[in-house]
Amino acid sequence: MANLKKKLQLDSVNILGLVIKWVLIWFIFSFLVLPNVNLIFKVFVKDGHFTLEAIDKVMRSARAMNSLRNSFLLAMASVITVNISGILIVLFTEYFDIKGSKILSLGFMTTLIYGGVVLVTGYKFVYGETGIVTKVLMNFFPNLDAGWFVGFGAVLFIMTFSGTSNHMMFLTNAVRNLDYHTIEAAKNMGASQASILFKIVLPTMKPTIFAITVLTFIAGLSTMSGPLIVGGPDFQTINPMIKTFAGMTGSRDIAALLAIILGIATSILLFIMQKIESKGNFISVSKTKARMEKQKIESPVLNVIAHIVAYAMFVIYMLPIMNVLIFSFTDGLTIKTGKITKESFTLENYAKLFRSSTAYRPYLVSIIYSLAAAAIVAVICIVVARIVTKARKKYDKLFEPFILIPWLLPSTMIALGLMMTYDEPRFQLANQVLVATPAILLFAYIIVKIPFSYRMIRAGFVGLDGNMEEAAQAMGAKPYYTMRKVILPIILPVVLSVVVLNFNSLLSEYDLSVFLCHPLFMPLGIVIKQATDETATIDAQAMAFVYTVVLMVISMVALWLGRYGGFEKIKAIFLKKKKGGKALC
Repeated sequence: MANLKKKLQLDSVNILGLVIKWVLIWFIFSFLVLPNVNLIFKVFVKDGHFTLEAIDKVMRSARAMNSLRNSFLLAMASVITVNISGILIVLFTEYFDIKGSKILSLGFMTTLIYGGVVLVTGYKFVYGETGIVTKVLMNFFPNLDAGWFVGFGAVLFIMTFSGTSNHMMFLTNAVRNLDYHTIEAAKNMGASQASILFKIVLPTMKPTIFAITVLTFIAGLSTMSGPLIVGGPDFQTINPMIKTFAGMTGSRDIAALLAIILGIATSILLFIMQKIESKGNFISVSKTKARMEKQKIESPVLNVIAHIVAYAMFVIYMLPIMNVLIFSFTDGLTIKTGKITKESFTLENYAKLFRSSTAYRPYLVSIIYSLAAAAIVAVICIVVARIVTKARKKYDKLFEPFILIPWLLPSTMIALGLMMTYDEPRFQLANQVLVATPAILLFAYIIVKIPFSYRMIRAGFVGLDGNMEEAAQAMGAKPYYTMRKVILPIILPVVLSVVVLNFNSLLSEYDLSVFLCHPLFMPLGIVIKQATDETATIDAQAMAFVYTVVLMVISMVALWLGRYGGFEKIKAIFLKKKKGGKALC
């Protein structure tokens, strides 16, 4: 009887496992494989015959060819400028002894709390026609065109100072991990500061810099918000052109081909980055590392120049945030003219956010989409990571490469694949059409967040102590009980961090939303972008400032929770209170 009961339990576990695997296979086929295969098929197959008509169309389209040229030009230029600014801010805050470096660090880290369309909007309101910088410049140069901040230079300027997030996250750690013994040894041998910096410090960080360079090139190649908002008519890159062509029925194949080209370029660059990562880092040969000590710049002239450059960059980083923060508390006339007086300040904009359904609706839509997507992604990645790390069959390992497919694809290709696949009934969705429904954007959000989430959660599974699971099984615990009571509590901090970071990044998402959002359920990214248009009302611009401020506050909280041990600190506080309560009893 006991054997029969055990056999029934095993059969139920196996059946449930098979059901889960088949659901995953359906999801992977329906949303990760089919849309992209169908996109390629629709570009190169017409009326059942292979054709290169789309390539010919792109070659003959001046706008398409210009967008390709502009994208690669921007990517190559941004690699140089972003690396210069990124390496400088890390050296100013971590390597050189610069006065006020902690304050500087806070300013340079602002790119971690806002980005995309929100960040570009902030820069436009500073350097645009009514921006504070434009007003100051026009006092000195009366003949200056108020619309000077447009085109390649404007987009590159924004990318130069907004694309340094990876430097602050990864290069900062590389500097902190430097072995000070090596620097001291070089000093004792008579090496100059410049020689130590360029022959020891920077070469040691070379793998990290290379990896960041590849990511910067990809970002420059696939940027959407910058060219769309400040690019003007003469400087449009691939993604804005894909958006334009996708809105024209007869030019969708051009949009699709441009997305495929972008996808191929992204895949090649990610392959290069993986090769760089596989080579590892240069490491110190010392048996014991000495903690890094900041270096005082020996030359008084260079020291002054370094301080001036550091604080000038700090001002550039802080101006958009301060501008948005101040103008979020001003009335419509002040926003329109850019002139601030004592009577300008009001709390009406913030009151409207909570009072008017029209004002808070975009927030509500974005929060629901982001929370749902973040939670679903976490569940999918936990299940796949469990299957892959405990693979019983050889084919179980195949879930990993398939689940990472979106890593190789730009968001525009994913959006177009969904648009061109689910604009008609499909049997795998019970003959339902997804296009023009709220569900399609949710699926898109889930797709783009899977690769990052999977890598993080899988790392959590790999780091598990196998003895704990074996002990639970030895005590008769069922696999799903073990998963729920033993494994999940251990990896929960990682999962929560992933959920928070995904939720945070999706709140102001624009690149997917602009293709797939339902007109009745417009998320924040779209609403904020519309506020930058010339036809936008003063009320819309005022609410864009408020949205941005609230988003930055949410981002700061999310950053603290997800990257700076917020969950652990909250848990420690609750445990302390719990123990204190017991002690009183």
